[in-house]
Amino acid sequence: MGVSILVTGGARSGKSTLAEGLALRLSPCPIYIATAEALDGEMAARIAAHRESRGAAWQTREVPLDLSDALADTDGGPARLVDCLTLWLSNLLHAGRDPAREGPRLAEAVAAQSAPVVLVTNEVGAGIVPENKLARRFRDEAGRLNQTVAARCDRVYLSVAGHPLQVKPGADIDL
Repeated sequence: MGVSILVTGGARSGKSTLAEGLALRLSPCPIYIATAEALDGEMAARIAAHRESRGAAWQTREVPLDLSDALADTDGGPARLVDCLTLWLSNLLHAGRDPAREGPRLAEAVAAQSAPVVLVTNEVGAGIVPENKLARRFRDEAGRLNQTVAARCDRVYLSVAGHPLQVKPGADIDL
């Protein structure tokens, strides 16, 4: 089985940079599985800047919804980096899909991989309780999704101010 790593943290905590470094250590030409959708100009600019900063070593696949299938389709090759699970969750909710069904399906797909996979997610439950129903549902679903996927990953890192803290130990990879 391939190694699976979950990287979590707050906004701008350095989690994507950490995850990219891990994926590059696992494969010289990893596959970047992007879950973001460019629904407005600002998001399109963010996606373009992110893609440019990664450089030519990366193959990119845009997968806003069918993440489990994308992992199965790309298994057996180079390492994959999935960025990010919370955007994927948002896409699921807006598409009317059930996170309680999709999360465990993703966790099983992660556990079945023969090639390495690094997944990025946001830690959204450390703040105040959101004031609206949709935001509370998102926070709750994100917490459940993170727990479900982390349980099937070999390692989990929390990124804080650009520094990784290993919260689920496994075999070491130089950071």
